[in-house]
Amino acid sequence: MALEERARSCLLRFRHRLEQDIKPSYLMDHMISDGVLTGDEEERVRTQSTRKDQAVALLELLLKKDNRAYISFYNALVKEAYDDLANLLYDDLPNMSQNAHKGNSDSNTSYVQTVLSEGGVPQRPVVFVSRPELVNRVREKLYRLQKDPGWVTVFGMAGSGKSVLAAEAVRHQGLIEECFPGGIHWLSIGQLDKPDLLVKIQSLCFRLEQSLDPQSLHRPPNSLDEAKERMRFLMLRRYPRALLILDDIWDSTVLKVFDIHCRILLTTRNRSLTDSVSGSKFEVEVESGLDENKGLEILALYTGTKLLALPEEARSIVRECKGSPLVVSLIGALLKEKPNRWSYYLRQLRQKQFKRIRKSSSYDYDALDQAMAASIEVLPDEHRELYKDLTVLEKDIKVPAKVLSVLWDLEPEEVEDILEEFVNKSLLFVDSHNKPYQYYLHDLQLDFLVEQNRTQLESLHSKVVHQYQQHYKDGPPTSGDEECRYWIRFLTFHMAKGNLSQAKIMGPAHLINDYVEYGHILDKENSDVRSQFQEFLSLNGHQLEQRPFPDVVQLALSQPRTSEVYRQALLQAQDRASKGKLYFDWLNKSSVESLSRLVIHPHQGSIYSACFSHDGAKIASSGASKTLKVFKSTSGEKLTEIPAHDDEVLCCAFSPDDRLLATCSSDRKVKVWNVERAMLLRVFEEEHEEQVNHCQFTNTARRLLLATCSNDKMMNVKLWNLNKPSSQNTMFGHFEPVNHCCFSPDDTYLSTSSNDGTLKLFQVSSANEWKTINVSDMFAESDEDVLVKCSTWTADGKRVICAAKNAALVFDVETSDMLLEIRTNRLSTVQYCHACPTSNLLALAFSNYAVELWDLEANKKMADCSGHLSWVQRVQFSPDGSQLLSCSYDQTIRLWETKKVHTTSAVCLKRDSDVLFNDEEIIVSAADNCNRLQVRDGRTGSVLFQSEEKPSRIRCTAMCRQPSAVALGQEDGTVQVLEVPSGKILATLEGHTKTVLHCQFCQDGQTLITSSEDTTIRVWRWQSGECKVLQGHKEQVRCFSLLSNSADNTRLLSWSFDGTVKMWDVESGEKLQDIEAHRGAILSCHVSPDGCHFATTSADKTAKLWHCESWQCVHTLSGHLDCVRSCRFSWDSRRLATGDDNGEIRLWGVRDGSLLKICSRDGKDGMDSLHGGWVTDLHFSSDDSLLVSTGGYIKWWDVERGEALQTFYPTGTTLKRIHVSSDFSTFVTIDSIGILYILKRVV
Repeated sequence: MALEERARSCLLRFRHRLEQDIKPSYLMDHMISDGVLTGDEEERVRTQSTRKDQAVALLELLLKKDNRAYISFYNALVKEAYDDLANLLYDDLPNMSQNAHKGNSDSNTSYVQTVLSEGGVPQRPVVFVSRPELVNRVREKLYRLQKDPGWVTVFGMAGSGKSVLAAEAVRHQGLIEECFPGGIHWLSIGQLDKPDLLVKIQSLCFRLEQSLDPQSLHRPPNSLDEAKERMRFLMLRRYPRALLILDDIWDSTVLKVFDIHCRILLTTRNRSLTDSVSGSKFEVEVESGLDENKGLEILALYTGTKLLALPEEARSIVRECKGSPLVVSLIGALLKEKPNRWSYYLRQLRQKQFKRIRKSSSYDYDALDQAMAASIEVLPDEHRELYKDLTVLEKDIKVPAKVLSVLWDLEPEEVEDILEEFVNKSLLFVDSHNKPYQYYLHDLQLDFLVEQNRTQLESLHSKVVHQYQQHYKDGPPTSGDEECRYWIRFLTFHMAKGNLSQAKIMGPAHLINDYVEYGHILDKENSDVRSQFQEFLSLNGHQLEQRPFPDVVQLALSQPRTSEVYRQALLQAQDRASKGKLYFDWLNKSSVESLSRLVIHPHQGSIYSACFSHDGAKIASSGASKTLKVFKSTSGEKLTEIPAHDDEVLCCAFSPDDRLLATCSSDRKVKVWNVERAMLLRVFEEEHEEQVNHCQFTNTARRLLLATCSNDKMMNVKLWNLNKPSSQNTMFGHFEPVNHCCFSPDDTYLSTSSNDGTLKLFQVSSANEWKTINVSDMFAESDEDVLVKCSTWTADGKRVICAAKNAALVFDVETSDMLLEIRTNRLSTVQYCHACPTSNLLALAFSNYAVELWDLEANKKMADCSGHLSWVQRVQFSPDGSQLLSCSYDQTIRLWETKKVHTTSAVCLKRDSDVLFNDEEIIVSAADNCNRLQVRDGRTGSVLFQSEEKPSRIRCTAMCRQPSAVALGQEDGTVQVLEVPSGKILATLEGHTKTVLHCQFCQDGQTLITSSEDTTIRVWRWQSGECKVLQGHKEQVRCFSLLSNSADNTRLLSWSFDGTVKMWDVESGEKLQDIEAHRGAILSCHVSPDGCHFATTSADKTAKLWHCESWQCVHTLSGHLDCVRSCRFSWDSRRLATGDDNGEIRLWGVRDGSLLKICSRDGKDGMDSLHGGWVTDLHFSSDDSLLVSTGGYIKWWDVERGEALQTFYPTGTTLKRIHVSSDFSTFVTIDSIGILYILKRVV
């Protein structure tokens, strides 16, 4: 059936609006479940590069489809809260659904009333709230029975409104006339025995026969078999196109009686019932709860109150029962008779006194507890006991089947079968979007179980812990899957509830470590140990989100040597190392002070906003996950979680008394919440037409106002009085999006920062513009648009500071003069700034992952706060200035102690380094962030030598044993050789015209070789300045290698982004060989220790093996799915390891080029790479049994099995290379935030 013309015209008419606003991925999920979109069609839409292109593709597809697709698209818009767009399509809905929505006139025709009345279909309840989207879905399924018999199952948990929904779906003239002209016949079934079922069918047969011929009298059927045959005859011969509605079916044996090849709609709590019957089957799931507004509407109708006049308890009642239609209706009916009992019934709900909430309606059960108990009573006895065990679950927590497999001591497959039965009977819910599936209870079900088993709670929780100990007696789980995460988060909760330990005093609830590992520490009364353990959890708990799951003992080895956690971990590591397990001690950690006091991992997705409460005790955060969360600032323990918006939450802000929280979102809404009750108080959704970027309350409650700013073109800054439904004032002046707004300390002014390049100050009392500061004028040298990101006021209100491009600018409020300019790294932008309310400090957040503290009086950077792994979006000082928080796209919030950071050295190292291993001595050379070359004692971290700051950036370094010297290459092409430790400049070598990328001394110490971005290699007799230039490459030469088996190291191998490999005679400068090895850039090259082969890897996703004598390609190694970044031969020259940009490592046989192993394949981590990033370096142990690799972190592998043996997680990420001692016991690297790691194998 083609799409009706008016529906098509409607789509074409509003096509532009739809393309601008919809997110197709959200809508297509609903359309696929409705069966109007195929997986292939969805894939074609998803492959489009931008959201708008996807929207265009979806609408193109829709125009080629039928009316059902249009209706499904409309319903999807309603479901995803695109109400304004749905309204555009409403008037042109095709006929079969148009009436469904305009149903009041249609459904109340005398024809419809007569048909339904004759068929025994119940009337609408006295209090009725429409659920058009659900009704439409049921009708759409019923239309599928137009030509052929079949079953439509409406299923959901007790009290979800299935019966009302079924009756409403057939209250529609078009549906009856087109699909069921034979009438609609309703049969209420329930939990019946055979005699009662026979009576029901006798009654139905009598009703059908009377309608045909009132004079005819047939003997009632005497058995179920006879009744089934009589019913079959009547439905197939006399009423061939009638619909039979079976309400509240419990048992498949009952359903089989109606398996007579007719059209049936049934309501049930058990979705799997129709598995036992034949014919086409369709199903509609009824959500367990109404949305908040529908729930309030029911209460308003029952009590005869206007929606806005409902007391505060009304919203709490709807929330407390999660919008259950049954509970809301029961309480509404009770309130109708006793309208002054709002608080009483809310209290009964909160205290789980379900027996007090008794019926005042036609529901089958006297009280709410009976309705829920009825579902459980039909379970087999052994399954009823298992269901009781679910009492221990936390609200809103989803559990994988493996956890219950441990609890029930059953095989995972058996557990999945049992859980499927619970889900089918609507006793449990399943989240099938995750793999493996996760299961959870509705709040009402959990409350009922807790109430039923209150006296057994301690023993039920104890059972969980004992089953865990039994299952993991040989060692804790290390798989890193959801099962493992559950035990980390909740094992100590079960211990506390089971009265098994003092674990409840420990730190953040979601970061508790394994009881079996650390139970003996937890139970000690030593408060120092507890605080050390809590510090370990606070700073490392976010690592537990990694996948595969990290070894906790290895994590604990990074703790300070004085910590009991470290001492216990070292004992464990030594014990396990004696049995062959790998562990690594971080030798120089004492030289690296951990600046962040607490790390919180609150959201799955980027964090856009985080803020302190005014008392400093709480932190609120929001971001891409669409949720608002509140934590304790001392421990990171979660206090509240609210699904706040339909799209990303861009900002959150506390009111001055901390009772309220405001949020704003890409969904264009502003919301105000009661913090303590997690309750929505106000929604402002009409006035902003584009995303709302920022919100802030006034600083004092004397005259409480909320300011918001948005991407609207004109009306983009608004002030709201929470007692009014619309904005109090709109501040005009900006004609481009406004990114940020901020009240002055005394609330006299509001500063606004905009993409138009200005900072404006508005008078709050009048909403008039007071003055404009043209920030873009301060960047006259730049051709790019200047976007002002944010502003902040100093505590005295006399200066206002704004962030734009790579600078923070300080202005005098009275004169608008610029007083100070803080210019930072040209490659990063300032994302946010905040002035400390109690000092002269200014905090800056950067796109290069850094947080900096500046002294505004001295115009001096005081500290770098390193630790974030992605863009930092927000910084804020606590009200007393003692702490600073920062939040980032890396999904973490970090807390810093201001004084500790303020007084700590901000020096960190760059990743281009060189290392000398000399017996027990480890010497490291690297540039620091002040562009000085440092030579350090690796074991102690002490600086042996530090150069003066160089004018050009240091890009590479190399050390020489004899004479004791260090070389450095710079961005301007200069090379210098310095004496160690005096720092005396021994040579300055000039000749390269661009950045020097690599340098290396020859064994004699007299020759230095350098390569450059200028495409040349230079061989220096550095003491005399004599130089040979090796020319021939067409692109930069990032690296080279001296062939160790050549006489006196006279041959050199070089490779380049130009895809060529060349061999040179170092003495003569002659080019000996030149081959075009790859089509893409060559990224690495290595010569086998026996000198027979060399390997190259490339951006063309291949590696190649070459013969050193013939220079012929022996094997092309294909299979990597991304650029092959690194390679290394084993010491016996029989294997080659290659690593790519997807984090995959492959091991190859050199003799035949065969693939021996793929490492990492089964362990993808949260950064969507197998290694946390590119595999940048590889090294074999001297016996070739082990392999170490670097990427986002360091991993050690068993070469034979290709399995990971250990992982070390640095604070930063993106490791460039690792230096390895000859005995494979010591490893040296530097991470992206400049921390040096000297790792020693534990023995």
